[in-house]
Amino acid sequence: MEERFWPFYVASNGDGEHMKDLSFSLRDLICGVLFIFIGLFFAIQAYGLEVGTALRMGPGYFPFVLAGVLILLGIIVVIQGTQLQHEPMGPIAWRGMLFILPAPILFGLTVRGLGFVPSLFLTGLVAAFASTKMRPGTALLLVGGLTLFSVIVFSYALGLPFRRFGPWLGQ
Repeated sequence: MEERFWPFYVASNGDGEHMKDLSFSLRDLICGVLFIFIGLFFAIQAYGLEVGTALRMGPGYFPFVLAGVLILLGIIVVIQGTQLQHEPMGPIAWRGMLFILPAPILFGLTVRGLGFVPSLFLTGLVAAFASTKMRPGTALLLVGGLTLFSVIVFSYALGLPFRRFGPWLGQ
């Protein structure tokens, strides 16, 4: 038995369930095109800035890289929006959004006052609890290792000039 879905025909398995939904995901198409346009906008805005090289980055390097990543992401989303829709999306992960989305904002608000080390530790700790499977001891070990690794790489290996501990902690 075939049922007509504009502009495609969809085969049915006899139980009233569709085996494959050949419809396009309008939401994915719109989001992908929006990503592409935003990426193009920022690439155009950064056009007048000196790009430099990967070792000697100019002020336009990072905006161009981010614009390129956003354009690439938009292309991927558009392609996915035109693919066969095999199964509906699962439930929204509200817990993940509640912990992941504010984490970078928390880092931005505390990095100048607390310094890099405590801000990164606090941000990682907040983000770690986005998963219901994360236990406090595991989170502390994971975030401690991440913080130590980040300090070694960014502070010592790359020599980036930032405060490890900020004025809110008496430093």
